[in-house]
Amino acid sequence: MTESPNNERKSTTAQANLAKGFMFAAIGLLLFACMDSATKYLTEHYNVPFVVAIRYLVHFALMVLVLAPRYSTPMLQTKRRGLVILRAMVLVVASLSVGMALHRMPQAETTAITFLAPMLVVLLACPLLGERIGAVGWLAAIAGFVGILLIARPGGGLDVIGVTFALLAAGANAAYQLLSRILAATERPITLLFYTALAGSIVFGVALPWTWENQAPTYLELALFIGMGVAGGLGHYFFTLAYSYATASFLAPVIYLQLVWAGLLGWLIFGNSPDHLSLLGMTIVAGSGLMIGLKSRFGRKT
Repeated sequence: MTESPNNERKSTTAQANLAKGFMFAAIGLLLFACMDSATKYLTEHYNVPFVVAIRYLVHFALMVLVLAPRYSTPMLQTKRRGLVILRAMVLVVASLSVGMALHRMPQAETTAITFLAPMLVVLLACPLLGERIGAVGWLAAIAGFVGILLIARPGGGLDVIGVTFALLAAGANAAYQLLSRILAATERPITLLFYTALAGSIVFGVALPWTWENQAPTYLELALFIGMGVAGGLGHYFFTLAYSYATASFLAPVIYLQLVWAGLLGWLIFGNSPDHLSLLGMTIVAGSGLMIGLKSRFGRKT
């Protein structure tokens, strides 16, 4: 029995949408990796809270100047304001923690450790959201933990404080993802994006008098400060746009492209090359994330 023209068109449209979703997600993840590279470079010359403050302030200014004239009401309206603000504050903690980790560690290893977050989400989703973990979820979580041990092993040369901040960032990211799941049913993406930019701007803006660096940035540093905020804002925009074309289960494994971007940028810009055991650990972490994403996509209940 041949497929009808309507079904063929629907199938072609669905495949095109998936391709667009993949493309937008890949661009967003590349921008996130670029933002991390700029953060790492700038934290070698400025203190971390100051660098993160500039990132949030540029991000917030972009939203006010570009999006507010058209989306001012949707940006402000929220049905669960308390949880929205909590989610924004959790991201503030994650941003500061990632900045502190990048200041002390190579970009690829920092990114890999923070990618422990999806495994934590799997473990926490059972008691908090009532989601079933299953054998595949447990196996992925255990494998991810083993991968982190290989990356942050004693004698591996990584800064202990940096690893601690990366793990704190992973925990904050897990809470951020769980809150995103809860709020997705009632809140607009642009609202969530606005409140994260607002919270970061307020928190780090208030701290600016104590973190202000009284030195004139070079032209390169000025470009990186602006580019960092632009990359963060556009990264969130493109990644949110990807969900308009593809499902969360399809995009879940794609997130691990950021590990590839982080490794490439860390090598090209900073000359950092992970050793063999760290590479093995990063591969295991990425594979564990892929297992979780594929389990979600195909509805595995094992």
